[in-house]
Amino acid sequence: MSIVQLSEFSKKVIETILKIPAGKVATYKQIAELSGKPQGSRGVSWILHSSSTKYKLPWHRVLNSQGGISFDPASRNYKDQKRKLEKEGVVFNTNGKLDLKKYQWSKRPTVKRSQAQPRMFSKGGSR
Repeated sequence: MSIVQLSEFSKKVIETILKIPAGKVATYKQIAELSGKPQGSRGVSWILHSSSTKYKLPWHRVLNSQGGISFDPASRNYKDQKRKLEKEGVVFNTNGKLDLKKYQWSKRPTVKRSQAQPRMFSKGGSR
């Protein structure tokens, strides 16, 4: 039996998903950004697919950037995800999407000073 070491990104994704409160959702992109890889949305999807059971992740709280469920609407996974979210008070519109302004978890990535734009490129320009 081999022991798989989780990457730092994987650890951060798991930790972040575990923090999403009931009745709120996050997008794959939001989780990737919070975990330090803004382009890592597919990685977030893979981690959810491979680790949700092992780490008891609230996988149903992660949606696409349009506020929709990524599974095929005819699939069991789609129905399970929608049912779980509705049980937490989330309401979907007739197109099967939810209002991200209302239900998206407000956690946002923090920009470290080294990643921030130099002052001369920020709003307001240079002196």
